[in-house]
Amino acid sequence: MEFNSLSSLQAFSSDSQQISRRHFMRTMGAALAGTHFLGADRLLTAGQPEESSQPTPEPLVKKLYESMKPEQKTKVCFDWDHKDKHGLLRQHIQANWNITDPTVNSDFFTKDQQEMIEAIFFGHFDPSWHKKIRKQLQDDQGGYGEEQSIAIFGTPGTDRFQFVMTGRHTTVRCDGDSAEHLAFGGPIFYGHAASGFNETANHPGNVFWEQALKANHVYKILDGKQRKVALIPQAPRETKVHFKKSADKITGLKIADMTRDQKQEMQKVLSSLIEPFRTSDQSEVRKCIKKQGGLDQCRISFYQSGDIGNDQVWDNWRLEGPAFVWHYRGAPHVHVWVNVSDDPKTQIIAS
Repeated sequence: MEFNSLSSLQAFSSDSQQISRRHFMRTMGAALAGTHFLGADRLLTAGQPEESSQPTPEPLVKKLYESMKPEQKTKVCFDWDHKDKHGLLRQHIQANWNITDPTVNSDFFTKDQQEMIEAIFFGHFDPSWHKKIRKQLQDDQGGYGEEQSIAIFGTPGTDRFQFVMTGRHTTVRCDGDSAEHLAFGGPIFYGHAASGFNETANHPGNVFWEQALKANHVYKILDGKQRKVALIPQAPRETKVHFKKSADKITGLKIADMTRDQKQEMQKVLSSLIEPFRTSDQSEVRKCIKKQGGLDQCRISFYQSGDIGNDQVWDNWRLEGPAFVWHYRGAPHVHVWVNVSDDPKTQIIAS
């Protein structure tokens, strides 16, 4: 079983998407009155304790589900174990796809439903990243909601449900911990083509490039022997992010073999990777890693292939452990595939 990603031609075609009149009006309204942002914030904080530092989107998923008419549920709601040609649909992932046909900003959804979906989506991310996520969506899809679609699995409000939202360079999910062992409710994907399909060496404007810079800082402070272990000629196919059956099959430099200061820098890399996401997801990732023995049980690999500009600032790299894969592909633009669990036997990724 393996992930699928769309061809470069399909991904490239998304770069030519134009901003719809609806998105223009919504964006201008936000700029003039701030209501576009405040509406989502009000929805997320409704019913939340005042001391709550970051509300969760799950209660809104239940409200959204209950607001849907039968003809809407037929199109975007599925049984928990619904399968299609890919297998278990709620665990499928691609770099560029739509899980269902209706797009978020289409007339398929009412205005109230659109506002709830927007609040749910941005509830997946730390508030400090909302502006960056909007930039990514603008660059890759012509703006929030223009190319994105949703699906709901199971029955929200019970112990078995999941909300999934997809689009180019975006797959997020929330489930109130319905999916056992899995961080983020299952595999997720994020990416950005900030300045066209083929980005230059410095990836100008890419909101996720800072993550690669932090990883490359670790490479710079490795000694010669460590670099020889960490640097690998050819990167694996980016979609290959299943957990290895044996730790011996994981390549790269063991974090356990690093010096104290190098390990401290690796902790900063991990913090950078999880920083965009809501606090509960950050905590869940850390718990999963801890259960597997901490970062010491992980390895980091840098790949010579795909070195944009031949500057030895490695665009492609991977942090991997027994039940942890964070694959960063920076060439020709940023794709990041994430698969995190507290149990290496958990393999339910649908292709």
